[in-house]
Amino acid sequence: MDDENPRVAKADAEVQKLISRKRTKDADDRKVSSEIFDKATLQVLYKLANQGHLDVLNGAISTGKEANVLKGIKEDGSIVAVKIYRIATSDFKKMQYYIAGDPRFNVRSSNKRQLINNWVNKEFRNLTRLKDAGVNVPEAITSLNNVLIIEFIGDEDGNPAPTVKNLPPQDPAHFYEQLVEQMDRFINKANLIHGDLSSYNILNFDEKPVIIDVSQSVVRDHIIANELLARDIKNISFEFSKMGVDTSIEDLTNRLIKD
Repeated sequence: MDDENPRVAKADAEVQKLISRKRTKDADDRKVSSEIFDKATLQVLYKLANQGHLDVLNGAISTGKEANVLKGIKEDGSIVAVKIYRIATSDFKKMQYYIAGDPRFNVRSSNKRQLINNWVNKEFRNLTRLKDAGVNVPEAITSLNNVLIIEFIGDEDGNPAPTVKNLPPQDPAHFYEQLVEQMDRFINKANLIHGDLSSYNILNFDEKPVIIDVSQSVVRDHIIANELLARDIKNISFEFSKMGVDTSIEDLTNRLIKD
């Protein structure tokens, strides 16, 4: 046991350097650090850094109740998005609700950390499946325990793409048509239902939609799939109607449901 202590101490020190170099030490950064960088997460980040997936964490892209997305800088200067799920604040009942009944997962443990690890694996597999179906989502790069590394969606200067909520499209009708095409591939090629689709979970990247946050997405034969699909259709129809797009729940339903 004494042999391992120096290695653990060294790993902790290396990760502390990883999360501190090139970062602005303001109050927001200190708050983020205290919330998400527990000992287990530090060890995961250390392993991912050793594998070459990132060199420096350099500020927040987004923050949420359950996860923070940080900007990761690799040794070659390229940027990735590092999504870290927080054990302390995650909604485990919600996670169990979406995972239970998914034939891809056999989750019997009530252990919170194990449930989050499965949740991250679910998001990784959903992203991979969607990408293979031609859906415009960030590419999944790797995952380990409660950390998911995905493609950074943003400009060459490192500015992340805004959500549609924060930056509505200049031509809502054209953007909507692109989004319907992406939803069609999502549902009818990837055979998945997003389950929480809204302007908060769609990026406006150069006036093109990029769908994000697919951890809760379920397969089409899931027991709650129809309920989630109806909610997604209602949300998108309502939000784009407010932008002046000629759409309705009935019209969008007819365009997306093929059988």
